[in-house]
Amino acid sequence: MNQILSNVKGDRWIWLIVILLSVISLLAVYSSTGTLAYKRGVGAESILMKHLAMVIGGIALMYISHRLDYRYYAGISKILMVITIPLLLYTLIFGNHVNDASRWISIPGTGLTFQTSDLAKLALITYLARTLSRKQENIKDVKNSFIPIMGSVCVVFILIALANLSTALMLFGVSILLLIIGRISIKQIAVVCLAGAVLLTGVVLLGPRRTTYISRIHAFMHPEQANPDKSFQSDHSKIAIATGGIMGKGPGNSTERNYLPHPYSDFIYATIVEEYGLMGGFALVGIYLFLLYRCIKIVTKAPKAFGALLAAGLSFSLTIQAFANMAVAVGLGPVTGVPLPFVSMGGTSMLFTSVAFGIILSVSRDIDEPKKVVVGEISVAQ
Repeated sequence: MNQILSNVKGDRWIWLIVILLSVISLLAVYSSTGTLAYKRGVGAESILMKHLAMVIGGIALMYISHRLDYRYYAGISKILMVITIPLLLYTLIFGNHVNDASRWISIPGTGLTFQTSDLAKLALITYLARTLSRKQENIKDVKNSFIPIMGSVCVVFILIALANLSTALMLFGVSILLLIIGRISIKQIAVVCLAGAVLLTGVVLLGPRRTTYISRIHAFMHPEQANPDKSFQSDHSKIAIATGGIMGKGPGNSTERNYLPHPYSDFIYATIVEEYGLMGGFALVGIYLFLLYRCIKIVTKAPKAFGALLAAGLSFSLTIQAFANMAVAVGLGPVTGVPLPFVSMGGTSMLFTSVAFGIILSVSRDIDEPKKVVVGEISVAQ
């Protein structure tokens, strides 16, 4: 154990954030899975133990990925992109259909499902960071730099958007932020945005889930006209937040968890606010803001462009997803299927979130650890 702890490197504040989010996740999941446990005919403790195992597995993956020098992820990104696009296609055609969406594929022999968009997020961000950092000298070159970047963003966007529009939009937004940081010209970024807008229009108006997307947008824009079935989740989420008050009802005392379809994943923030009040809700917002602050410090201090872009892309992805989840819970956005990073109960999503944390920590290791140069036979730390 001491050997493992001595090898824990990187930003200590981010490690503390991970521990805090893990504790919050365990408390919130245990409180919100009573109805799920009843439907499955098992005890809530059984679900909690499975979630605890996933949290421990995530932290183990974080430890492993943070020990690997982040420069290796540049090579891994090419492999991930080669794997990701066929997997996304396979998921659309042969994936498991849940709520009219084909987002998951089953992992044989495990009973687990794997959401391929989680891999796609990691693959695209690492690939963009690699490409932008290596093309800095000829970043204006349309054929050799811009077209490969635009193509990768648009292909991944459309393949995810057909089944999971909210995730695709957030990933597209993170990609645009990376293009801005990577010094892509405003004209070229405008072309990417125009292409994204065309693809988005096609998905919303012609895609297989067009009726779901349109009905959710209509329910958000005109709640007074919405079908009660369409606004059921957002209505009960608002009730949970309104009845939580300043200090909340106390741990385990949520009532809306019995009505919300997914109080342990998509709407876990509503459960937290109901039980811990606005103080608990603001505390969780503060944790994610502090995470973004620590990540921005890593970005500004990273000695290499690839490390800075990598940390920026992953940190933006995590925090944008967190605030999107919380915005939906408080009624500031239409209902989506976006989990709260490292808090919501989930399988592969938590594991990929852990890897993202680990890569950010790997970049921070490059800042924290002194570089050594050899002078004669003497090793000197710079």
